Amino acid sequence: MAQQRDADQPIHIEADRLDLDDVAGTAVYTGDVDIRQGTMRITGDRVELRRNAAGELSRATARGERAYLEQQPDPDQPVVRGWGRTVIYHAAERRVELIDRAELHQGGDTFDGGYLEYFLDRRVVQARAESEGVEGRQRIRMTLQPER
Repeated sequence: MAQQRDADQPIHIEADRLDLDDVAGTAVYTGDVDIRQGTMRITGDRVELRRNAAGELSRATARGERAYLEQQPDPDQPVVRGWGRTVIYHAAERRVELIDRAELHQGGDTFDGGYLEYFLDRRVVQARAESEGVEGRQRIRMTLQPER
């Protein structure tokens, strides 16, 4: 599983600034942030990482005009790419929330809307035109490729 392979890899981070609270298990990176761990990549103007008691990544929250997350769930599956003004990755649940101007691509399938929630392992998408943190109403649009 990509989660375990990625979790076993070191985390590489580039940013202009870091505010680290080791006791609380949080790190806030600002300024053109680029985080990579295995097949996962997160970018944004500001990214907050939270760790659990074991020191493992539990949640990553990226913010920016076009915050971004990508990950390859399994070697035989296409890379999942997601954008939004806020992108939240819940590591334990392998769940991604894309909020405000949300966009999700997997293979040839695309989803757009105000709020998208994607479960990497189950390949389940939940979409909303309106949600907390979404400016106005952003109708859901999708393009699904035919099965081969």
